[in-house]
Amino acid sequence: MSTKQYPLIFDGHNDTVLELCASDPKKKRDFFAHADHGHIDLPRAQAGGLGGGFFAMYTRSAEGMTTMPGEESGDDGSYEIKMPAPPAYADALQWTVKTAAELLGVEKRSAGRVKIVRTASELEHCLANGLFAMLLHIEGAEAIGTDFDSLHVLYAMGLRSLGPVWSRPNAFAYGVPFKFPGDPDIGPGLTDAGRDLVKECNSLRVIIDLSHLNEKGFWDVEALSDAPLVATHSCAHALSPTPRNLTDKQLDAIKATNGVVGVNYHIGFLRTDGKSNQVTSLSEIARHAAYMAERIGVEHIALGSDFDGAIMPHDLRDAAGLPKLMAALEDHGFDDADLRKIAHENWIRVLRATWGE
Repeated sequence: MSTKQYPLIFDGHNDTVLELCASDPKKKRDFFAHADHGHIDLPRAQAGGLGGGFFAMYTRSAEGMTTMPGEESGDDGSYEIKMPAPPAYADALQWTVKTAAELLGVEKRSAGRVKIVRTASELEHCLANGLFAMLLHIEGAEAIGTDFDSLHVLYAMGLRSLGPVWSRPNAFAYGVPFKFPGDPDIGPGLTDAGRDLVKECNSLRVIIDLSHLNEKGFWDVEALSDAPLVATHSCAHALSPTPRNLTDKQLDAIKATNGVVGVNYHIGFLRTDGKSNQVTSLSEIARHAAYMAERIGVEHIALGSDFDGAIMPHDLRDAAGLPKLMAALEDHGFDDADLRKIAHENWIRVLRATWGE
């Protein structure tokens, strides 16, 4: 592993709170203790230079998913995973409150080592002073009622980012399937309630995450929103043609609004063949970052790992391995100024532009 001191990373997406709240004792873990499974805890974050990130509050469907994208595919690499039905509003709200309470509890128990950030200035302070920064994010807005009362209550708890869908359709929008090969231009986009949600998020200055949203929904948000376009954890469709990845036209639109893309580490979204049951190097992450940087500029590239929700490259493993990723980015031609932008500066810029502080 490189001994070079790299800039701290602020990451666009993880599902760690699902492990912190797990009912299965084999999966459940303590955020403050080094674990031998999963991807993020505070010791491994500190070892790898992870200074914080978007902590996704996601409600699983009752029937769940039995396989990860790309784990089971045909001889030609093709697959399609049936999307489960979305959870009921009451169930999603109850779970989201539970996960938010867990993250608030981590902050309280941390003795000043962890902070839930609500402003870009707070994030900058955390990174400058060695505090681990958590940004509360909802992935799939099933916990938001169409009257938006719950949105306002969750905002008061610290929510600052929201993805209208997690692939499965809901009251607000239609997502992309887990499929390979495939195009994100599938089905209708935002519903009328979804358009109202975009306006409400703009009013509150909550980030609207475009990852998992289908292409029609992407363009609906682009037409309605007055904030920079953000995809917290997506890759380049030109390099790995799954609907979860962004087309060149979508990347161009993100650049046009001075937005940002967090590059996803899931190997099934990185590989040209879409498979996630193969040995895959973290140099694939750098390959997608380099493609995007050439297309839209390094100012619009960040990191969005999908830690604790995806299959990592074998030579990354978990948050402790992040210096190896920074070295791979360096090997792909990114200089020190580029690495600072990718690691956290681009996130801070977009958060400040969206939040206003």
